[in-house]
Amino acid sequence: MPGSTRTSRSFPSIQLPAQDGGGPVEVTLIAQLGIGAGDALVSDASQRQRHHPAFIDALDEPSARLGGMHLQHGDPSSLYSFVVGAGGHPFHRHAGPRMFTAIAGSAGAELRFASASDGQLADDPAHFLRSLRRVRIPPDCLFTVRFGGGTWHQFASNSPAHPALFALSCHSNELAGAMSEHARVQAQANAADIPSLTEVLPDAHWPTATTLAATPLLQLSLQAAAPSLRARLCAQTRTLLGPLRRLSLEPLRGFVERATPAYPVCSSAAPTQGLLASALPHSHYNDTTTLALHGGQTGHRSASALLADVLDGFLRNPPAGVGRLMALRNRLVAPLRLRTSPLGCPVSSLLSSDRSRVFGGRFPVLDAQVDAEDRCAEVLLGADDRHLRFRSSVRVQFNEDGQVEISLGSRVQTLNAFGRFYMAMIDSAHRHYVAPALLRRAVEHALAPELAAWSGEPAHS
Repeated sequence: MPGSTRTSRSFPSIQLPAQDGGGPVEVTLIAQLGIGAGDALVSDASQRQRHHPAFIDALDEPSARLGGMHLQHGDPSSLYSFVVGAGGHPFHRHAGPRMFTAIAGSAGAELRFASASDGQLADDPAHFLRSLRRVRIPPDCLFTVRFGGGTWHQFASNSPAHPALFALSCHSNELAGAMSEHARVQAQANAADIPSLTEVLPDAHWPTATTLAATPLLQLSLQAAAPSLRARLCAQTRTLLGPLRRLSLEPLRGFVERATPAYPVCSSAAPTQGLLASALPHSHYNDTTTLALHGGQTGHRSASALLADVLDGFLRNPPAGVGRLMALRNRLVAPLRLRTSPLGCPVSSLLSSDRSRVFGGRFPVLDAQVDAEDRCAEVLLGADDRHLRFRSSVRVQFNEDGQVEISLGSRVQTLNAFGRFYMAMIDSAHRHYVAPALLRRAVEHALAPELAAWSGEPAHS
């Protein structure tokens, strides 16, 4: 017999009151996804979760801790991902409150909640079953769930051929509630995981399939009421096509890329002062690339400190395109026994093992100078090879108008005909791409060095 239906123009939602002063259970549908999108998303997220360094597979609920507490900042919250497969997971509870956002698989999911304290279970085992309520989520839906600590719950798929859901769960207070001493020690050490914060319902209180089917059921849906023909046809279509959406021809990949701001760079005349001006007096090639920042773009007040961060940027944030050019160049010149390096030639000597002179306590240089006010700092890099000698200058200048100029200059002295041919081949690419790209990426790192930990090699440059 059809039940009563309530229509809403907003997000369909239900609230189940809790007992003994606990927080209520709140379930809200947010949006309907495309046909089969639930299975596809759960499958993709499940595979990515499995590769997370904090992944753990226990209690039929594979999960990963995505973000821990920051107690030093007064933040006891944590963030987790978890997956519930086709077979569901056992009834369990947590000491603290939970809230999560989830995607249901392409057969939908059933959420089961019960409010029963330890005392109530001991006095009347049937109390669990009397308090048990079920909430059915339609296929391919985005929804949210929130409930208080101590709430028994179980999630399962509406079909054994489809996963139930993938969720992102926020533990608003990882230390909340009454938990075992071992679990609290682990939580206070910021080393908790979902299994360690979970208490499974004793087998004696588990409902049978028959008694479970007889418990009260609420069905949420979007676009069409759950008992309607339209809703049934929609569910059947999604159930049929969901497995097809799980198929993927693309490899499992993800990227973190720092987008380099369009810092203005320009070519300038060879310097007449400084370390580079007196290096290689018989040079045949000279170029200088300068990048200008206004005072508000950098918090550095010391030219030498900014220069050290720029040098670090050459090492930790090199352009991938320059790296590929260097790899090609290294292969081509290997038979000639020329010097090779993975780093762009102008700054390649930063990888030198010669530590007879260093700048900033770590960067090998040929020479360095810092003026008395620390408003101008410069280092000289370079190396000698079979076909040429080169010297490079990295210079930071704080101007009186507040502008900061950072320059990368090079001088090259060819030693033979091959050296002249080599420079003729690379000079244009060096001036118009290699030097500007190296300088931009190094300055980008110097202005935000903390981002280096989250940046892998970019997909392109």
